[in-house]
Amino acid sequence: MRVRNALITAVVLGMAATTGAVAQDESGEALYMNACAVCHGTTAAGDGSLAEFMNVPVPNLRQLSQRNDGIYPMLEVIQTIDGRSGIRAHGSEMPFWGDLFKADAVDDGGMYGSEVIVRGQMLSLALYLEELQEE
Repeated sequence: MRVRNALITAVVLGMAATTGAVAQDESGEALYMNACAVCHGTTAAGDGSLAEFMNVPVPNLRQLSQRNDGIYPMLEVIQTIDGRSGIRAHGSEMPFWGDLFKADAVDDGGMYGSEVIVRGQMLSLALYLEELQEE
């Protein structure tokens, strides 16, 4: 399973690199710490510094598999992070990270290459969260 995930990440990040993306740390952990930790906490337990100011409870992202009968909901996680598919929880405060990441990636990848970069970022984040799951 980890080999498959590593292979998928390598392919997507390799594709992003061929679009002219600037070499930077876009590992799932780095993306999480820069974009998600302020609300979800550095350990993804839902206890970030802004969590107390939210109108809805910030979920513990370490329990996604537990809440899904022991199966990590990869596609749902990617769609939730991205936000552009219209799949949103009622009352969600979650930003549309796909739009935000794409705005940053257009300079590096152009109009079409930026989408590849963003999809790689979404996958990296989702794979990082999969590693954090509690049993």
